[in-house]
Amino acid sequence: MKASELRAKDAAGLQTELESLLKAQFNLRMQRATQQLSNTSQLGKVRRDIARIRTIMTENAGK
Repeated sequence: MKASELRAKDAAGLQTELESLLKAQFNLRMQRATQQLSNTSQLGKVRRDIARIRTIMTENAGK
């Protein structure tokens, strides 16, 4: 997910996207713990997307 796409969303849209990514991260962690996760790079991608959204939310809060 690109930062430009996220900047176009409003605060409610960012919050729903963040919640869905946090759920996805939890599911990926559970899959990794039970050795069901074959593509472990997905965890890093989700973590970066979460950080990207939180950064944009902080930027918008300062405006």
